[in-house]
Amino acid sequence: MIGADAMVKCLENEGVTTVYGYPGVAICPFYNSIISSGIKTVLVRTEQNAAHAASGEARVTGKVGVCAVTSGPGATNLITGIATAFADSIPMVCISGQVKSELIGSDVFQEADITGAVESFIKYSYLVKNADDIPRIFKEAFYIANSGRKGPVLIDVPQDIQEAAVRNFKYPEEVNIRTYKPTIKGHAVQIKKVIKELEKAKRPIICAGGGVHLSNAVPELREFAHKYRIPVVNTMMGIGVMRTDDPMYFGMVGNNGKAYANRAMNEADLIIMVGARVADRAISQPDLIFTNKILVHIDVDPAEIGKNVGPTIPLVGDAKHIFDDFANQEFECEHEEWIKTLEEYRKDMVKVRKPNPDYVDPAGFITMLSKEMKDNAVYVADVGQNQIWSCNYHIVKDGRFLTSGGMGTMGYSIPAAMGAKRGDMSRQVVAVCGDGSFQMSMMELATIMQHNIPVKIIVIRNNYLGMVRQFQHFNYKDNYSVVDIKDGSPNLEKLSAAYGIPYIRVENMSHALEKIKEFLKDDTTTLMECIVDPMDLV
Repeated sequence: MIGADAMVKCLENEGVTTVYGYPGVAICPFYNSIISSGIKTVLVRTEQNAAHAASGEARVTGKVGVCAVTSGPGATNLITGIATAFADSIPMVCISGQVKSELIGSDVFQEADITGAVESFIKYSYLVKNADDIPRIFKEAFYIANSGRKGPVLIDVPQDIQEAAVRNFKYPEEVNIRTYKPTIKGHAVQIKKVIKELEKAKRPIICAGGGVHLSNAVPELREFAHKYRIPVVNTMMGIGVMRTDDPMYFGMVGNNGKAYANRAMNEADLIIMVGARVADRAISQPDLIFTNKILVHIDVDPAEIGKNVGPTIPLVGDAKHIFDDFANQEFECEHEEWIKTLEEYRKDMVKVRKPNPDYVDPAGFITMLSKEMKDNAVYVADVGQNQIWSCNYHIVKDGRFLTSGGMGTMGYSIPAAMGAKRGDMSRQVVAVCGDGSFQMSMMELATIMQHNIPVKIIVIRNNYLGMVRQFQHFNYKDNYSVVDIKDGSPNLEKLSAAYGIPYIRVENMSHALEKIKEFLKDDTTTLMECIVDPMDLV
């Protein structure tokens, strides 16, 4: 057995079924070994999308996503995907080939210090120096990626290490890292403090973030909210924690969220922030919002608690464990007047849109699409106006809503949808992107067709980089700069034909439902283009 064989054996031991990547000389030993295994390899068309695809798979399965690329530009192309996963705490193991050990530091062909380059946005990284260390390093990498606050881990493996003999392969049964002991269970005293405050609160609210999904705590949070009738709002990454039609759900908070959700946060006397960073996109003025009220901040990462606002009751631990502990506490609370008030806000503060009838109304279209999608479908939103329309008008049933929240990476939706579909081929997966973000990852149509990954793709076309155009509209008095993409953009009907993909065009709402039904009728890759008003606003 050589190092490359050991790397593949480690992946098999971890139950990995798919590796997304792009080969090159420095990673060729690994790719030569993996073809003899049962692990499926998916050849993406650019390395960044290998990370996005691994992210999509990880988010649907709850397992660690895996990608593998070569050294130099292969590794540096992966950087944006790593940063995207780090910002949203997605568990991934990223394998990069490296030039031979004796050449490191010599500026040889396709050498790049990738471990140094990603230092500020990686959970941990390894440069393998001995082939015998491969089993231990891989075991640790998977454990680190998928425990505590989850995130990407990089393993950089020089070519000569992949080719070196492994004297005695033994995959460790457990991990014991002296300096890494994440706190899982919440402190009993702090839990009792939370319960005591809940008993006194008249206007409590739960604000759920992406950490609830990552800890698989959705059922526990829903049960807790229903049992004690505590209203729930969410951040962008927390979309899907509650069904959209749940009477205890009051929308997404933040600059682009629901007005009634933000008002609920403002008027609450007790806020339970769980699995959320209190970042600027969700809470733009934390000192203003949290003044004169009890703030309980629950997070598995102690570094996040108190980083942006000081909580009244900090509670470090995994959300699933903590809500299990809450369930074991018996207490009573009463705030029906608060719920009635929020119900009135939800009814009276709905944003009224006046869409142009000559075009597709993106809000109405997304709602219509959502109703027709299967209950457990996966909806992947890209970044831009399409993301905000999706956040506010997609109806979540029992499926998942995926997007790039922390980094806001354009081009995320198509490769992430590929990974989500590979993670669970039985589920319907729809990627929704703008015409700008589509052109950042449209090369992956080739990957979709080559590897038979049936993904539904919707391109919301307005011939602008819409979110930036909207910013320039409000802040630069319509002085538009470098946002017009009409000239040079591809004819999507011809592009679809070039890849052998069925194409559907929707120009207004008159036949939208009929076209949506056609779009979703079977589990084959289809591209739908929706023409929206270039001047529409989120």
